[in-house]
Amino acid sequence: MQFSTKTTALSNTPTSCLVLGVFINGNLPDATAEIDKACGKSISKILKAGDISGKIKESVLIQQPQAIKAKRILLVGLGKKTGLSLKKYTEVLRYTALQLNRYSLEYCVLGFPGLDVEKTDIERLAIQTAKVFTNAEYRYSETLSKARPALKLKRVSLAVSTKQRSRAKKGLDTGAAIALGMNEARNLGNLPGNFCTPTYLAEQAKKLATKNKLLKTKVLSEAQMKRLGMHSLLSVGHGSDEPSALIIMEYKGSTAATKPQVLVGKGITFDTGGISLKPGAAMDEMKFDMCGAASVFGTMHALCALKPKINVIGIVAAAENMPSARATKPGDVVTSMSGQTIEILNTDAEGRLVLCDALTYAKRFKPKTVIDIATLTGACVATFGNVVSGLLSNDDELADSLYQCGLDALDPAWRLPLWDEYQKMLHSNFADMANIGGRYGGTITAACFLSRFTEDFKWAHLDIAGTAWNQGEQKGATGRPVPLLMEYLLRG
Repeated sequence: MQFSTKTTALSNTPTSCLVLGVFINGNLPDATAEIDKACGKSISKILKAGDISGKIKESVLIQQPQAIKAKRILLVGLGKKTGLSLKKYTEVLRYTALQLNRYSLEYCVLGFPGLDVEKTDIERLAIQTAKVFTNAEYRYSETLSKARPALKLKRVSLAVSTKQRSRAKKGLDTGAAIALGMNEARNLGNLPGNFCTPTYLAEQAKKLATKNKLLKTKVLSEAQMKRLGMHSLLSVGHGSDEPSALIIMEYKGSTAATKPQVLVGKGITFDTGGISLKPGAAMDEMKFDMCGAASVFGTMHALCALKPKINVIGIVAAAENMPSARATKPGDVVTSMSGQTIEILNTDAEGRLVLCDALTYAKRFKPKTVIDIATLTGACVATFGNVVSGLLSNDDELADSLYQCGLDALDPAWRLPLWDEYQKMLHSNFADMANIGGRYGGTITAACFLSRFTEDFKWAHLDIAGTAWNQGEQKGATGRPVPLLMEYLLRG
């Protein structure tokens, strides 16, 4: 998708389709009123006839409008004139993208200049515009015999004033890069487990580095991890024929003296639960258990596209959790890279076992902050559904920043307490800790477990078990929380 800005008068802008907004009760934004006047009040006539009321998810296509250079006008409902939020504006954009594809249009101009979107500037509107239309391009095709029809729309221009142009251009570039990262994350998440293995993820990281001079990739083998003492991570893959891997991607956009932000992703490429076997129903969705890792990959893709002057390290702990004669058993005790011992009471609580060694490894980079991202607990889904991600942290400033970034990026997270009272739930008679904390507070006790490996740096945990993929007819990875992560990283 190509994005650009237009500063010419809308009536003199040649395009296959000009998109204009209409509020409820026939109220017209200034740009729509301008075109209505130029076209002999043709828009007002359509409104009077009742063909569109202005509600969101309504539209009317006007063919060959008079006295302007656009070949068509697509009128879309904007809802109420007051209280137009960024969330509602984004909903309008998604609907618009669907309608434009329905009419087989390759180029459009969005005539939304001057819209009063609450607490939003032109750069943010441009970011959302590019995100929505780039996301609309995504088609999964890797395991289909015939590719799904591609999005016909190829070019989108945003009408802005001359004063707004530079910030709008920056926003379009940023939004396109973020959505590129989201689409990469979606594709990795959607791949089946017999395609997307730890080895495959390692290969993709190496390929990305060969295409980008600012990125360097290193992959630790099982033998190397064993020498480092990563027996917790390695225990998860014992039952699989697929070798586990620790993947390190270093994006260096600033000087070596600049402390890096570190992202750690859970990369369980398929999770049967191991000996603590999951129920068969919906087990196919456990290919999505590497969506934390996919979000790290997506973020690295976005960084390589934007090239910001920051340092970011992406670490992916990749393994496949399978039952076999070699598999880790409930009651086994392993020693983590940190030297702390863990009694594995449930082999289906494996994400924290790979993450704890990856978090210990992250310490060597002297990070500014560390954020891990994982589809970690069903308890998080029970609490938040698919609306917000769970957020826990050992640092209030970091947690507050991530919370605000999530709101601004429309990729929200909600903080849960990480209090000492929950730590006692991880007690074990046979090791320094157990890997589960009992029936209640599962999202919190999982984070309490991870916190024991993060005492030397500022750390936050994002539980994306509810937000990483959709179920039902629209089943598929979402690409979250790439927008949240990029919002945070770009703020420095």
